[in-house]
Amino acid sequence: MESKAKLAGHAIHPILIVFPLGLLATAVIFDLLWLATRNPTFASVAFYNIIAGIVGGLTAAVFGFWDWRAIPSGTRAKSIGLMHGGGNVLVVTLFLLAWLVRLGEPAHLPGVLPLVLELAGVCLALVTGWLGGELVERLGVGVDPGAQLDAPSSLSGHLTARSAGAPAHR
Repeated sequence: MESKAKLAGHAIHPILIVFPLGLLATAVIFDLLWLATRNPTFASVAFYNIIAGIVGGLTAAVFGFWDWRAIPSGTRAKSIGLMHGGGNVLVVTLFLLAWLVRLGEPAHLPGVLPLVLELAGVCLALVTGWLGGELVERLGVGVDPGAQLDAPSSLSGHLTARSAGAPAHR
């Protein structure tokens, strides 16, 4: 099933997800560095990474939802997509709660609750990331119908063999 939201021939959702995943995971690393060193700069970097990750996650979610709506009902892909998307909404919510708790703290230092919320969010993101991989790698969601090892570039303007109706090249 081909993605419905594309930019230069590529699905937008997988392009965008790297940003929130990287920002949120890095926030946890910087908070752990703060915990080890008590250097407030680490906590500050984590605090701002979290809000940027939340914004990026919500942006990626719009395009993921757009693609999910196009998956046929009653399929395994539809239910896995629902778990993937719902889980990622929970990931963003956990980080949002961690960020909100830190708003009132001096220098936005994390206490126990924000750290627990962030760690839970990262662990859940590993599961939802696997589900996203299952959708693309196993079920072919978001994959061009003409994808194959010798397909032309998406920027070439040429149709792939299967997109043009020819049998797949193996």
